[in-house]
Amino acid sequence: MSKILIIDDDELVLDMMQASLQEEGYEVTVAVNGDEGIKRYREDPADVVITDVIMPEKEGISTLLELKLEFPGANVIVMSGGGRISADGYLSTAKTLGANFTFQKPVEHEQLINAIETLLALELS
Repeated sequence: MSKILIIDDDELVLDMMQASLQEEGYEVTVAVNGDEGIKRYREDPADVVITDVIMPEKEGISTLLELKLEFPGANVIVMSGGGRISADGYLSTAKTLGANFTFQKPVEHEQLINAIETLLALELS
């Protein structure tokens, strides 16, 4: 069973994503900020990490950068609803820093599943 780590400070988003991905057959772990997410990844690396950008303590761009520096092969999907700048600005930065996929919130379920399946297929090849 493939493991997914979701990092988001919005409990509603976490609960909804966790439930929908578990229904798809994935083992899902959650974290409420980047520090907690990186700790969880170090303890038990996930096949795919999905992180929000705007979060307290450690936001998603710093989380992405730290994951990619420590674990260059980590598969990371970054999502954003915007903040001080537009979501596109954050997502463009995330892509430049190594995000495998970027999505504007709200993320459509099918898009997310397709991205996850693409990353998992690349792991197998």
